[in-house]
Amino acid sequence: MQREINNQLQDRGIGTKAQQALKLQHEQNKLERKTKSREQREAEKERQYALRQEKKKAKHRGR
Repeated sequence: MQREINNQLQDRGIGTKAQQALKLQHEQNKLERKTKSREQREAEKERQYALRQEKKKAKHRGR
């Protein structure tokens, strides 16, 4: 019985609605930041790849 009471007390989470709203906003910002950084990383990867391809072409152009 004591174990059930402890579990219920721990499942309550954050108390006020304002705190819950802040927590939700924080999580949304975190996800947004994560997707934005992933997109930037992919764009940089593509740019580097294009640069390498251009260098390859330039090397063969001289022959």
